[in-house]
Parts: sequence; C-alpha cells; structure tokens
Amino acid sequence: MTIAASNQTESSPSAWLVRIPEIFEGIADAVLKRFGAETSTRLGHDYYLIKTLTPQAIQQSEAAKFARWNLPMDHTWPCNAQKMEGFIEKAAQTLLKKFGERKPQAIFIGQLNPNSPDKYYKSLASNLRGRVLQLFPKLNASTVEEQDPAAETLFCLVGREGLFCGMQSPRASNGLYAGGSKYIDQDSPDTISRAGAKIAEALHYLLLHRAPLAAGCHWVELGACPGGMTSELLARGQRVTAIDRAPLDKRLDGRPGLKFVHADVATFEPKDGTMYDAILSDLNGPPEESISHVIRLAHFLKPRGLVIFTLKLPRVETLELPCALFNKIVQMAAKANLRLFAQTHLTYNRHEFTLFLEKVRD
Repeated sequence: MTIAASNQTESSPSAWLVRIPEIFEGIADAVLKRFGAETSTRLGHDYYLIKTLTPQAIQQSEAAKFARWNLPMDHTWPCNAQKMEGFIEKAAQTLLKKFGERKPQAIFIGQLNPNSPDKYYKSLASNLRGRVLQLFPKLNASTVEEQDPAAETLFCLVGREGLFCGMQSPRASNGLYAGGSKYIDQDSPDTISRAGAKIAEALHYLLLHRAPLAAGCHWVELGACPGGMTSELLARGQRVTAIDRAPLDKRLDGRPGLKFVHADVATFEPKDGTMYDAILSDLNGPPEESISHVIRLAHFLKPRGLVIFTLKLPRVETLELPCALFNKIVQMAAKANLRLFAQTHLTYNRHEFTLFLEKVRD
C-alpha cells in the first residue's frame, strides 16, 4: 500500500505513523481521537498507524504533546521481512524509485521495536540503510546532527509488521532520528543516575530548535543530587552551579567547572551581578512550586537564556488533567517572560514532559 501524503485531497484520509509512549498507553485512544483517527493499527512497541482527515491536528492539537514522534506514510509495505528472500534489495530499489526525485537531505532507518532483545531488525535496519545509501546520490547530511531541522529527511521504520516510510522535516517529526529517540548507554560505571540520560537526550533534541550552547556557558541546576545531569553538562564543557540539600555523588568531587551549593533551592540567592546562560530544573514536588523557583531565578538569566524544565505530572489517566496543568505552568512562565518554544516526552521521562523555554525580555 502506498499513500503519498502530499497528494491527499480533503476527502481522502492521510496515512500517518504516530508514536505515543507506552507510559501514555491508557489515554492513547483519546489522543488518537483528537488526531481525527478514523482507523488505527498498533505497530511495534508504541506506534500507531492511523488514517485521518485532519493530519494538521497531529502537530497542532492540544494532544500533540503526547505524541513523541510522527511521520506521514508515503510508503508502507506490510510484510514479514525475515521470511522474504531478497528483502533488502527489493526495499532499497523501491525507496530509490519512490523517493529519489524528492531528494531527501538524509536517510535514516530504525526499528519499530527498538527495545526488543531480538537483534535481527536492528541489523536489518542498518543493512537496509547501507544499501539505500549506495543507490541514492550523495546526500547533504550523513549523520543526524548534520541535518537541517527544516529540510525533509526520508525516515523509515522496519519491524515484524513490515516497512513504513515517509518524508518530513525533523522539526515537524519532533525528532532527528527515525522514531525520534536518542538512546543513551547507561551501563557505564561512570553513570551516576538515569537523569543523565534525560539531559543528554534533551540537549540533542534542542538541536531541532536552536544552536547548542557554547562551551563554558554557566548553568544553574535546581535539585542536582545525585549529579547525573551535572555530570553530563560538565562532560560537555559547561560550567554548573548545582543546588541541593543533599550532597552530590563523590565522583563529582573536584570536577572542573562545578560549584556545589549545599542549600535548599528556596533559599538560594545568587550573588549580585551573577548571570546564567541556562537554568535546569528536574525538581520533584508540585510543578507550581518548581516553576516558581525557576521564575525567581530567571531574573539572573541572560537575554535569550535557556530553561530546561521537567514538568512532573500526576499519574496520567485522562487527557484533560495533564493538559490543564501543562497550560497552567506555561502561563505562569509566560508572565515571567519565559516563552515556551518546544516540549517533548523523552525516552527516559515517565509521567512528565520536558519543556524548553527562553527568556524573551526583562
């Protein structure tokens, strides 16, 4: 089945692949309804193949925040690749025929079920991309970081359900990878906590919307213990003032660029003249309280200064309550001249969103 999204008429539904994280599975039907899904088929780990007359709702509706990634389905091939002779060559030739003239800036192929212990489809995705790159003329971007966020990339996902492909910009898809996730290895003995993977992925996601902060930028991190995020920032050449009532992991002792303030965030007061390039908050507790600490310290944030804020949600059982809380936090931030410019659900988020805000004026 092939459906070219660009050629759809108002009366013909568009086929779309949306990724709703497993943590939101209980409200998936409500989210898909907001997307105008007329039909839906579950694929892989947390993907849904839908047909909708209102594809714009996937990126613009209030429910869009629950879809980590999305892609128009320009080509779908339901099949069992594992039992098909010559699948890679057949698929590669088909992709060249269907997408060669559209000149994608890059081609990335991933798995529908990236967490599967079966390595077959990981190998298949890699081998298929290798063959496709041999057939296509030279592309503008060979790595995910080289992509222009606003230019179209050919993304494909493969699994036991078949091959699913489409072209869209990384920014519109809400991710630089096929599937939208950057997976972080947490098996290293140097890993301090799961939070380190969250900030690593957040900084990668940020490339969709603005240039990375230069080395030597000064962050203030609220509730830094045990130091997973702190460690990741330091490893990227950033300076960090880490605030917490509990001590940091001993492995951070003496790290260049680190200043630890053993204090309650609520009582922390920067010295006169201090200015930060970014604020990082992964605080637990009521989100209204957490954003109030960010707002107070935003007075010490430089113009266009960055805020990365983890919005902790109560257990998500309905669509309406988390949306209402999200809107409340965004409005509180806006009154303090902190403009929301992006939000997502990261691989290592649970009942929470990661918000990206920017200081627009004093």
